[in-house]
Amino acid sequence: MLNFNTFKQKSPQQRFLFILGLVMFAMYLALGVYLIFWKDIPFDIKPTYRIMFGGLLIVYAGIRFYRLINQKDN
Repeated sequence: MLNFNTFKQKSPQQRFLFILGLVMFAMYLALGVYLIFWKDIPFDIKPTYRIMFGGLLIVYAGIRFYRLINQKDN
């Protein structure tokens, strides 16, 4: 279960890094979804590899989000 007290970060640097982590998560997720559903990619790649790479990016985005949410205060 999520503990919302961990989201109360004290320093502006920690808040900035948290927002940057959320932005990077969103970018990886969007790139993975975009890569899976974009049919006319301007470079030559087989559809199987395109879907696998898109899925890998989505899984990586999930791992980044999990690590971002479960980070501990130092």
